[in-house]
Amino acid sequence: MNAVTARIAQGVTSIAAADWEACSGTANPFVGHAFLSALEASKSVGGRSGWQALPVVVDGPDGKPAGIAPAYAKSHSQGEYVFDQGWADAWERAGGQYYPKLQIAAPFSPVPGPRLLLRDREQAPALIAALEAVTDQSGLSSAHATFIDPDEVALFEAAGWLIRQGTQFHWQNDGYASFDDFLAVLASRKRKAIRKERAAAVEGLTIRHLIGAEITPEHWDAFWVFYQDTGSRKWGQPYLTRGFFDQIGKTMGDRVLLILAEREGVPIAGALNLIGDDTLYGRYWGATEEVPFLHFELCYYQAIDAAIARGLKTVEAGAQGEHKLARGYAPVATYSAHYIPDPSFRRAIADYLVREREAVAEQQEYLGELTPFRRGEQQQPG
Repeated sequence: MNAVTARIAQGVTSIAAADWEACSGTANPFVGHAFLSALEASKSVGGRSGWQALPVVVDGPDGKPAGIAPAYAKSHSQGEYVFDQGWADAWERAGGQYYPKLQIAAPFSPVPGPRLLLRDREQAPALIAALEAVTDQSGLSSAHATFIDPDEVALFEAAGWLIRQGTQFHWQNDGYASFDDFLAVLASRKRKAIRKERAAAVEGLTIRHLIGAEITPEHWDAFWVFYQDTGSRKWGQPYLTRGFFDQIGKTMGDRVLLILAEREGVPIAGALNLIGDDTLYGRYWGATEEVPFLHFELCYYQAIDAAIARGLKTVEAGAQGEHKLARGYAPVATYSAHYIPDPSFRRAIADYLVREREAVAEQQEYLGELTPFRRGEQQQPG
């Protein structure tokens, strides 16, 4: 391997967008320069958020980034969706200091995707080694790359990182021309239940899909109310600031799909999605009215409609949620990688992960039998 230089950048915004995207590509917007820099510009990360952006960069012989890891110094475990609070408690009861730790992630986004952003794929080992060096030299307890692309599992394993598995529920587009085509492959009882849910959800409402310049500041104001309500109930306080939504509207509007439910022209609920090259990513939802089944309609069924219309192959509707099964979303495996420098702590976590992996495998097998597809036509787990 040629000699490389590794460094810590002072935030995503300190790296030119063209250099970043030469490494990240454009397929997954959550690791793109526009999304991550919007988090910084809007102060959703930085300051007292507990997320300090410290991208780790490996420069190539030409002096430009050949590999980047979107890394953050974390003073807590919030907004990650891969739960390690039990590890933190165990380490601190043993006399250690778990925080700060190094997190390689798309903040607040349980979205699988690349965490080793590589212009030159041969630099993957060097980038992982740089992450280890930052952890060791800074005296951090650990480093965690969460929701890594399945193709990266072998790279982290080869470096000795521990691999953790989880489960999400994704919808797969099997070449459907319409929502009715999708319904046709479901068992009759499930098909009727979905039609009934959709009719009840939209009664008296107008559903609008807005993208890019169609989304006005007034629409963002309405969605901000929805987001605050959901965020305060789920997390205690919203992770994102109001300015974040304005920022992504300006810098990546063509990747933003806002689905609103309106009653007599007034938005009462909304779901925010980002559009990838082949995937629609559902992220945030909220409502000011309690309407039966409206959450399922906006977040799951309207997302399927949008994916079919755009020829996208997958809908990822966020973390957890076994209720997605009945709506045609199938269980898929997710992965994270963990670097634990202390040998005894590493052994304890490795033992725990063996047991957890067995339980996750059993759960995925069970969940796979509960999908609503007719026998012989159900979607294959990812």
